[in-house]
Amino acid sequence: MVDFSLSEEQLFIQKLARDFARNEMAPVAAEYDREAKFPWPVVRKAFEVGLLSTIVPEENGGAGADALTECIIAEELFSGCAGMGTTILANNLALAPIVIGGSPEQKVRFLQPFTEKPILSSFCLTEPGAGSDAAGLRTRAVREGDHYILNGVKRFITNGGVASQYTVFATTDPALRHKGIIALVVPADTPGISVGKEEDKMGQRASNTTEVIFEDVAVPVENRLGAEGTGWKLAMRTLDGSRPGIAASALGIARAAMDAAVQYAKERQQFGRPLAAFQSIQFMLADMAIKVETARLMVWKAAWLRDQGLPNNFESSISKAYATDIAMQVTTDAVQIFGGYGYTKDFPVEKYMRDAKLMQIYEGANQIQRIVISRHLLK
Repeated sequence: MVDFSLSEEQLFIQKLARDFARNEMAPVAAEYDREAKFPWPVVRKAFEVGLLSTIVPEENGGAGADALTECIIAEELFSGCAGMGTTILANNLALAPIVIGGSPEQKVRFLQPFTEKPILSSFCLTEPGAGSDAAGLRTRAVREGDHYILNGVKRFITNGGVASQYTVFATTDPALRHKGIIALVVPADTPGISVGKEEDKMGQRASNTTEVIFEDVAVPVENRLGAEGTGWKLAMRTLDGSRPGIAASALGIARAAMDAAVQYAKERQQFGRPLAAFQSIQFMLADMAIKVETARLMVWKAAWLRDQGLPNNFESSISKAYATDIAMQVTTDAVQIFGGYGYTKDFPVEKYMRDAKLMQIYEGANQIQRIVISRHLLK
């Protein structure tokens, strides 16, 4: 029998994250978005209440949140502010390869510090010439004795300019493509690392997104996750696990936009009646609800499969593509319901719309998700 009920612990975390989003994030979201200001105060508060680095296992001092719990948290935080939500949840993405592929000693060294203080980490895969084609990355890791010498540039790195630690994917030989990729954990204070351009983004402006440059950076071999040549599989396992969380994040934006549209439709008067009295508006709101509710079902299924230790590549790609697409549709319709006011910064729906667009692009553009889905159907 299918059971959609959440555990008492999950209900507690859901309320905790929802209250945090409403009380700590939403009231300052417009300010941080307008000024593209990094939300350190919010990050510190997230750490204090236990919403930062939730993926760290219990044996390493963390919460050990499972995939479904991560999705619950993501939906709530992104309903408050997508930029701040990205900042907070990027830690889970960056630390996931260590959780999946790290040795017990590496987990103590590289995970435990994140349970002791509010620090951030970055997942460094994307490059100027390697976005969707991640196997074509050019950052080189040349082994010299007991170190790798790392050279290359990573682009569009979340928390890139504020991270204390990087999880870096590099190649020992570009000709090998995915077979030559390794994963290295690199402390941010290692000599030779610099932060390049900070992106001036359309949405999610409270999130720090930069280039990270590696110039003759010496990384101990003991910082490599797994064996040589296993970095590609580690990256793909990480992304399969994180995509339901991205889908849930988009769902949070969509839900916030829908809630705003419902409230506005009740209050706004036109032709002597509230907007909500018009069937055309009722149908738009109904379609929003249909999309939000069906997206959540797919998100939870993909996360549940992950928690059962079952393959979820097909389902995680569907959840990511569908939830992020409906987020764009719902936020666009929310702006439409608000009319001219929706196009101004006096109301939050224009921000929801700007924030939603990126969800269709990062962690595997939705065109790539459709390739993955179609390959499952045709193999």
